[in-house]
Amino acid sequence: MVLVDKKILTGGLAMFIAGIVLTVAIAESPAGQPGMTEEEIIDLMVAEDQNQAYKLLSGILIGIGFLLVLISFGARRKKDSAKRQEKKPAE
Repeated sequence: MVLVDKKILTGGLAMFIAGIVLTVAIAESPAGQPGMTEEEIIDLMVAEDQNQAYKLLSGILIGIGFLLVLISFGARRKKDSAKRQEKKPAE
């Protein structure tokens, strides 16, 4: 029997899947063309910067989600370890 904390597991899987979906959604990077005006070049540079930020965000989501999935496999306490015995002080 594997001890799994289901809340952490589902949260980690949700973050992992959201990161993968974001990666697939931004797979196409903006492309320029010859003869662009100064304003179009600036817009292209802003779009490339946003695309790079989304790639970084998706990588962070995938990484943290994966770590949460791994943590969930050892996060639950065993039934016997929850019992604590109090020691009476010596008089």
